[in-house]
Formats: sequence, structure tokens, C-alpha cells
Amino acid sequence: MNAWLLEIDIQLFRLVNNDMQNPLFDFLMPLITAKHNWTPVFIILIIGLVWKGGYRGRLVLLLTIPVILLSDQISASLLKPLVGRIRPCVALENVNALIGIKTSFSFPSSHATNAFAAATLFAYFYPANKFWFMTLAAIICFTRVYVGVHFPWDVFFGAILGVLCAKSVLFVYEKLEEKFGRIKLFEPQ
Repeated sequence: MNAWLLEIDIQLFRLVNNDMQNPLFDFLMPLITAKHNWTPVFIILIIGLVWKGGYRGRLVLLLTIPVILLSDQISASLLKPLVGRIRPCVALENVNALIGIKTSFSFPSSHATNAFAAATLFAYFYPANKFWFMTLAAIICFTRVYVGVHFPWDVFFGAILGVLCAKSVLFVYEKLEEKFGRIKLFEPQ
């Protein structure tokens, strides 16, 4: 990475991880960033999409599978080992490592990639709520820097990757829908 880009990344990291530290965020950010804390929300969301979401809800749920598979595999299995960037909690001194020291690779952030992939997918089908989906994804990105496990560029490029993954799946979906029409599996019999 270019020296001045790296310096900007470190300075932004210090701004969020050191300068913005406060007791409220120290309590909230680890809760927000922990995947297991989202399990009840995901269960309710899945039930809601299947039960009350109609055709669109079930379609979003179905498309979530390839979107998250694509985004997670590209970020975690392909790019992280390829780039091999060390996490800030390992690379830097005086990091507020609020969720412990993580030693896996840092770039790109899989949390950011998956959050923005899901937000982009949901925003496509529920455009009136696009602001809230993107805001939630941005908050998740912020937490990763705040708790000390990612540099800002990790989450920034993860977010871009997530959007691109969702747009790719949506492109394929649109082409298939043009060619074959709506998925009959979700139609009432």
C-alpha cells in the first residue's frame, strides 16, 4: 500500500479507536459487532420474510444465500489470504482491542463485505428503506474499527466489495427473470 495511504489509514484508525473512545461506545460496539448477538434478529427476519413477506420476501431470502456466499468467500477465502494484511490490534501499539486480539488477516473486512452485500440486496427490493439498510451496514463497519480489529481501508474496500457482490447476483437474477420469468416456486398454487 502506498505510504501516504497507509499513513491516512493509521491516522483514521487512531481517530476512531483512540480518540473516540467513551464508556457508552465501549459497551455498545462489542455488542453490535458480535455476530452471535444478531442471531435472534436473523431468525425473526427469516420468519417474517417467509410468513409475511410474500413473493418478494421469499425471493429476497433465496437471493441472500448466493449474495452472502459470494461476498464471504471472496473476502474471507480469497482476498484475505492473498493480501495478508495484519490486523491493527497486532500491527500497532496502544490499540483498544475491545474484543481481544484477532490474528487472522484483516483486508478486506468480511463483516463490512457481508453487511453491505446484504444491505444492497435488501435496498434493491425494499428501496423505501435503503437509508436504514445502508446506515446499519455503515454502523457495523464503524464497530470493526472502533473495537480495534480493522483499519478503515479494510472496511471501506469491504463495503465496496459487498456492493459489487450483491450487484453481480442481482444482475444474474435480472437476466434469469428476463429469460424465464418469475420463479414459480414462490407463487401460490
